[in-house]
Amino acid sequence: MKAVRLVESYDALPQLIKKAETQELSYSQFLLSVMTYEQQRRSEKVIEKRLKWASFPIYKTLEEFSLQEQPTLKKQSFNQLTDLAWLDQLYNLILLGPTGVGKTHLAIGIGIKAIQEGYKVAFISMGELIHVLKTEEMTRKSRLRLKRIREANLVILDDLMFMAIDRREANLLSIAINELYNQSSILLTSNKGPGDWGELLGDPAPTAAILGRLIHRSEVIQLGGDSYRMKYRSTIFH
Repeated sequence: MKAVRLVESYDALPQLIKKAETQELSYSQFLLSVMTYEQQRRSEKVIEKRLKWASFPIYKTLEEFSLQEQPTLKKQSFNQLTDLAWLDQLYNLILLGPTGVGKTHLAIGIGIKAIQEGYKVAFISMGELIHVLKTEEMTRKSRLRLKRIREANLVILDDLMFMAIDRREANLLSIAINELYNQSSILLTSNKGPGDWGELLGDPAPTAAILGRLIHRSEVIQLGGDSYRMKYRSTIFH
């Protein structure tokens, strides 16, 4: 088993044999149980690895997302977003709305489901992306992070345009988005609409390039309602 790299089954072999003896399985049933176990464990380990590589800041699933708290998102639209058909069509998804309404939670939930369905996902905030782009030539860590972003089927860019950036940073961001265009879907969250991005980018050339790449084949979802963080905040007072 080790020679043919059935490592997962090798480790579990005593339990698999005991189960086969207890249930009086036939030889073919036992063989099927071993192969099924090996396949399941390999799939689980791939998911575990891709979840780690995705670099989600927190683990938030779609099941935890409260659609009732989000009056601007209809259930049908939510289902269309979460069935992930748009990923295969290389559509982008833009989630807009004020702070605390669940944009990042929804983005992470979609990312986790995408990994469970076999896609590669990378999550990064705009501030982090700018940093790794500026340090790509200097650090191995930044090169590895960007390699995983460029290989991802879905890139989640969180907090786009939460701060102003200079001309060099805007050009780096434009180049990065251009590299992803037509090979990955981009899911971005922002508390500012595309009309306000120009002020933060400053330079009209990268602004036009970024807008053109992101908005072409995209769905824009405006989230509203009260802030989850304020509504469900913890307090030290009773």
